[in-house]
Amino acid sequence: MNTYGDMFRVTVFGESHGKAVGAVVDGCPANLPLSEEDIQKELNRRRPGQSIFSTPRKEEDKVEILSGIFEGKTTGTPICSIVYNKNMRPKDYSKIKDTPRPGHADLTYRLKYKNYDYRGGGRASGRVTIGHVIGGAIAKKLLSYTYNIKIIGYTIKIGKIEGDFNYYKNPEVFENEKSLERLMEIIESNPLRCPSMNEKEMEEYVLNAMKNKDSVGGVVEIVALNVPVGVGNPIFNKLNGELARGLMSINAVKGVEIGVGFKAAEMYGSEMNDEMYFDEDKNVRFKTNNCGGILGGISCGTPIVLRIAVKPTPSIGKKQRTINLKTLENVEIEIEGRHDPVIVPRIVPVAESMVAITLADLMIKGGFIHPCSL
Repeated sequence: MNTYGDMFRVTVFGESHGKAVGAVVDGCPANLPLSEEDIQKELNRRRPGQSIFSTPRKEEDKVEILSGIFEGKTTGTPICSIVYNKNMRPKDYSKIKDTPRPGHADLTYRLKYKNYDYRGGGRASGRVTIGHVIGGAIAKKLLSYTYNIKIIGYTIKIGKIEGDFNYYKNPEVFENEKSLERLMEIIESNPLRCPSMNEKEMEEYVLNAMKNKDSVGGVVEIVALNVPVGVGNPIFNKLNGELARGLMSINAVKGVEIGVGFKAAEMYGSEMNDEMYFDEDKNVRFKTNNCGGILGGISCGTPIVLRIAVKPTPSIGKKQRTINLKTLENVEIEIEGRHDPVIVPRIVPVAESMVAITLADLMIKGGFIHPCSL
């Protein structure tokens, strides 16, 4: 399946070394102010070649909107956006045509489909997440325009190096507009998108892996603010379930936590439960947010807190053992080409996008946003 969502639907297309990649977004209500600049801003955040920690493949990732916009606003019809691939080097992959790379989808795609575009991973490449980000940019604009929802992602761990900043250590940062703006500035100015004080230690960790022709993974935290109470449904359409599904659709993601996540297994009920109280205006408030903004599969009004585990980039320069499907021999390979030594910072806007798309879809289905026109 290449389409995600029921009411707000994002269909992504293209391959890493094909002519173009992009997305068709169907179900966005009419009259949402939207421009190519809105989408380009998000694409620039995932664009390659921005630091020594990303692939040197030079792509400007210039987006072109083909349909669905008239006089600066959405028309309610499908929004098709395309990004042309320009800096391809398919010859880098000719040597591994018959030798599936460990950690990649080369083997499973080939066995399942029998006709596999091995150049850069083809459809399984991280480059196809351009479509995710296009859909996410439109969803973000819709959520911000209707409910002032903000979605902020950042790195909290690289390899074995734990950062000193996360939502639960610094909840006050997310309660103040100025501190939130400052946080976003720090995130975007850092090559690892990490607001922690020990981010230099993380950088050294990545540099050491690069020297050894290796790669590292990490953990990204995503916080969604101002999500209204009532988004999501019980049992099989839970908000937490749908968010996990969206985040797990990103190639490199191997795990999802919501709220305190696996730490909940170590806590007593008295520690885990978020006690409630009325404020001076008789609004329901929570003393803590261990649930991560979701109770019974439904948003409860507190910030939604998510974490994803991102695996190390599988393309590494070290020799690895694999098989040759043509000669039926056991062989060794050294992967050439241009690859990220750490995919964590570039996955941040992709993760934010999947959260935004999921929220937009559920909020249209739940009646929070009119499906036809704003």
